[in-house]
Amino acid sequence: MTRIGSTKAVDGDYAHRRLANARAYWQAAHDAFELAGEGGKANPVMSQIVNAAIAYADALTASRKSLVNQKDHGGVVKLLRESFGRELPIAQERHLRRILEEKDEVQYGVSVGRYADAKAMLADLDEFKNWAERQMIGS
Repeated sequence: MTRIGSTKAVDGDYAHRRLANARAYWQAAHDAFELAGEGGKANPVMSQIVNAAIAYADALTASRKSLVNQKDHGGVVKLLRESFGRELPIAQERHLRRILEEKDEVQYGVSVGRYADAKAMLADLDEFKNWAERQMIGS
């Protein structure tokens, strides 16, 4: 596997392994959301949502270009756009961007994640996941 700028070349099976991780993060996000309840601190939920979205994006770019983004999570969207071109629906790009915009604060910040924000992020993740799963069929 070779690094190319902020990307890394990956082998042919990487996409399927990363998809399995994405599904596990997605399930963990839903499980954590159910456990958190309306009064709970939602940062762990939101963190799992971010991890799931990144893993789905990695699976998609690995499947299409045999590349994944590294370190610069803002580059995830750019690589996804390069991988799909006009086939990337603007709505899906928007879902992913909204999730990634929360990454630093929910994973490294001190603000308490709110249940309502986690619920909105989970809705974005579910939409992105459903689209990503359809793209991965047959790959």
